[in-house]
Amino acid sequence: MTNILEVDSVILHFDLNRVLQDVYLKSETGKVTGLLGRNGAGKSCLMKIIFGELSTNDKSIRINGNTFLNAYRSPNDLRYLPQNHFIPAFLTIKRIFMDFRLDFADFKSNFPEFEKFYTSKLKYLSGGERRIVEIYTILASGTKFCMLDEPFSQVMPVHVDTIKKLILREKENKGIILTDHMYKHIIDICDDLYVISNGKTYLTHSIQDLEALGYARLDEE
Repeated sequence: MTNILEVDSVILHFDLNRVLQDVYLKSETGKVTGLLGRNGAGKSCLMKIIFGELSTNDKSIRINGNTFLNAYRSPNDLRYLPQNHFIPAFLTIKRIFMDFRLDFADFKSNFPEFEKFYTSKLKYLSGGERRIVEIYTILASGTKFCMLDEPFSQVMPVHVDTIKKLILREKENKGIILTDHMYKHIIDICDDLYVISNGKTYLTHSIQDLEALGYARLDEE
């Protein structure tokens, strides 16, 4: 079954500073949707609005045509990886995988160095190792959609390709929205790519669009 998440009519401002306006974004099962924009463009804010963590009266968020009328998001519908650590550090990986109903054997096959950490608490892992556990937890969970905020920026390069492969695997079961300043990785795996510029979202069709919207310069490629 193909599930469709649509977001539009989002307006967000802080005091006199309007951050988002006339926003539209679509995600669906089988696709990776990339979201790019300069620092402060509103990428994380948009994800928090979709998730229900940031409140604004001006928004329309729908899954399969059904509108969310409150802030609650069922984990069966949507899961969200924020930039900061969100899983309590006192939990063990074993407990986390039990709570999220995840297969540690699959995790270990992708990240074999974590086998020794199965009964370890997160507080004994490095920041990058904790991030990998959290990325996998969101990506591999049973849900219709997941959003990943900066999944590549906090992990070692050796793990980036593994995470990209997991994203491509998991998109067969869910819609995935992700943003990262390491934008070449986003471009590499996304099916649809939106850029936030001047508070609006633009669906791009070529790498030239990134330059036209002031996000990237082709002579840097």
